Amino acid sequence: MKSLAELAKIREEALKRVDLRTDRKGTRIVVGMATCGISAGARPVLAALMDEAQKRGLKDIEITQTGCVGVCRLEPMIDVYKEGEEKVTYVELTEEKARRIIAEHIVNGNIVMEYTIGAAE
Repeated sequence: MKSLAELAKIREEALKRVDLRTDRKGTRIVVGMATCGISAGARPVLAALMDEAQKRGLKDIEITQTGCVGVCRLEPMIDVYKEGEEKVTYVELTEEKARRIIAEHIVNGNIVMEYTIGAAE
């Protein structure tokens, strides 16, 4: 059994990890994994993102999942949150596109404009 102080510390650390409103360091990639995203191919996209980040040894990156993003016709979708920058939404992704996003946007800082939601609409 943990002491109350230990439990309070564990709770505080867990809340910091899940609180999306706090300023975050590094980069966060959120993959839409609702039924529509999964049926459109979000699982291989998620796997490609994780694999590419691991291959490149990226440490300051968090790849997470979310539910419905709300634009089913554009799935698979991801949102990229980089510290100090506006959110970028990528749509109609494939494994190859996901790997290119890691290489060009995450590593080199260049948004892949032709994959963004703005280019799709």
